Amino acid sequence: MARILVALLLFVLPALAANLKLYLKDGNYHLVREYKVLEDRVSFYSVERSGWEEIPLQMVDLKRTEKEAADRKAAIEEQARALTEEDTAERQKADELARVPQDKGVYQIVGKELRIFKPAQSSVRTSKGRSILKVMTPIPVVSGKGTLEIEGEKSTRFVDNDRPEFYIVLSAPQRFGIFRLTPRKGVRIVEKITTIPVSNEVIEELEPVEVFRTQLADDVYKIWPAKPLEPGEYAVAEYTEGKMNIQVFDFAYYPDKKWIPPPLPPVILKPDQ
Repeated sequence: MARILVALLLFVLPALAANLKLYLKDGNYHLVREYKVLEDRVSFYSVERSGWEEIPLQMVDLKRTEKEAADRKAAIEEQARALTEEDTAERQKADELARVPQDKGVYQIVGKELRIFKPAQSSVRTSKGRSILKVMTPIPVVSGKGTLEIEGEKSTRFVDNDRPEFYIVLSAPQRFGIFRLTPRKGVRIVEKITTIPVSNEVIEELEPVEVFRTQLADDVYKIWPAKPLEPGEYAVAEYTEGKMNIQVFDFAYYPDKKWIPPPLPPVILKPDQ
């Protein structure tokens, strides 16, 4: 649609610029298609009378006429530029969306490479022990305090810069974002959990990273940090607050670490090959 508007606007620009007001010093004006300033007079083509006419130069407010014509042309050109930029953004958005898989999950596009982030297995640790948190399925948590953890003190997935861009295809209408993880012995803590006795209300404390986000489709979003990340452990997560159904896609940023592509599956040759 924007492309059509740009084309139409650029097509009618000369016509719009040609219909000018030739102002007179008494406040009146002639609507003209064009005009020429001669030695002591102004020759103009009258739109109203469809013919050439002349008027003494001393009767014409030439400064006002030229200023309005220039302002009008600049406004039309600015509108055309804005529509062109909007059309470019729409095409870029469509190109991005076409490269993002339809499967639910988190992805990166770096050059021509599609990077797929797998969900990490989470567990809840309380004074009663550990419980595995199945993907997007709430589990009962006993009253008291606990932590949501994923295994390993460091992620095996590294991003290449401090402002990585991610595409997230949501599995349900939920909250999502980028969060800082806290390494502990053998694990990374995703969030602290407090369960209120009697009411069983669950309070989840995550460490969010300020992000920018843009929606590409109904359940598809692009997110990236508003500020450069400090070296450390992070995750993209989608969740419903207070429901313990968080899904975690972990990654790390360290300036000296780069993305390592997953190994290719082994090639099994048949006996006759």
